[in-house]
Amino acid sequence: MTLGSSILITMSYFSTVASLIFVQYLSLGLPDPSIDTKYIGLILFILGISGNFYHHNLLSKLRKNNEKEYKIPRGGMFDLVICPHYLFEFITFVGISFISQTSLAFTCTFGVSMYLIARSYMTRKWYVNKFEDFPNGVKCMIPYIF
Repeated sequence: MTLGSSILITMSYFSTVASLIFVQYLSLGLPDPSIDTKYIGLILFILGISGNFYHHNLLSKLRKNNEKEYKIPRGGMFDLVICPHYLFEFITFVGISFISQTSLAFTCTFGVSMYLIARSYMTRKWYVNKFEDFPNGVKCMIPYIF
């Protein structure tokens, strides 16, 4: 890893931690939410974890016996989005935010979602360039939308 990359990564970690501390400071003294969203959050968390596990399992079965070539994933929600495991990871973080009901958790969820959206966009772009027969209807992370 080059020195420039190390500095960039260190600065991004530092700015993330500083931002999270600032958000936590801003939320001191705020009243508790008037709506209890713990049970909705628990359902979303279980749905997210299950979907993430299922799609990672599908990905793990793509290559057999030391195959090296890339393949277009099939099954599950892979016919709708190129990164359904990212979608379910996002759902998991929304569930955590609903369970904790803190601005810090929602800030982390926002940051994770921006990262996952950018990654899924670049992943789809790579698949479109790598495979001539890549289906046009397969979106990045949100079925039928993006």
